Amino acid sequence: MAERFVGKTVLITGGNSGIGRAAAHLFAEEGANVAIAARDVRRNQHVLAELTDAEANAISLECDVTDPTSAQSAVVDTVDRFGSIDVLFNNAGMIYREKTVLETEPSEWETTMAVNTTGVFLMSRAALPHMIESGGGVIVNNASYFGLVGGRGAAAYCAAKGAVVNLTRAMALDHAHQNVRVNCVCPGSVDTPMLHAELELMGGADQVLSQFEAKHPLGRIAQPHEVAAAVLFLASDAAQFITGTALPVDGGITAG
Repeated sequence: MAERFVGKTVLITGGNSGIGRAAAHLFAEEGANVAIAARDVRRNQHVLAELTDAEANAISLECDVTDPTSAQSAVVDTVDRFGSIDVLFNNAGMIYREKTVLETEPSEWETTMAVNTTGVFLMSRAALPHMIESGGGVIVNNASYFGLVGGRGAAAYCAAKGAVVNLTRAMALDHAHQNVRVNCVCPGSVDTPMLHAELELMGGADQVLSQFEAKHPLGRIAQPHEVAAAVLFLASDAAQFITGTALPVDGGITAG
């Protein structure tokens, strides 16, 4: 396998689970230094052990992406350890399901926006000066197909992910002249702990999973590594003329 990220440093929020964990492994396999940033220190350490067992250069950072000081510290600690930050994958996210606007509490709205949207803003704001100073970099944001077409029962999440899509476009335009590329992936349903928690709230995996699978023209949900592979592509030199793009990784769900 070609090691496309040798000498590069990648910071991944929500890097201890699901798509973030898969991305940490794929970036490490391709030679990157990997910083895992998330709130759950125990799960961070578990993924860090996986990476170090595979002889990767990696660190674990306790980080709350909704807190400006915590976001700044995660970036500074990454640069202090590895000397640069070349790729930021804004992956941290959360969702409340079965929640229309009428059913969403103001506190749930605020939490959803804080984690999914404000977190992208704060982490990018902290990382951009380092990228610009070093001559460029790449930001990949994890949005959702719900940010492109909307969906039932997740009003706050749809709003937050729609904001991520357009924030991606704005940052791409603002920082293209500084050699910073900004794109986002828009996954469909993915086999992650977050999805399984949703399924339980909606009646259990045995009852609901088949409905999720049937929505996707490919007839199944995605595996985390399939979304992570798209993130690696957007972060790589193979995508060096791609910026401002919202890339569906959704099994065709937004094509119809």
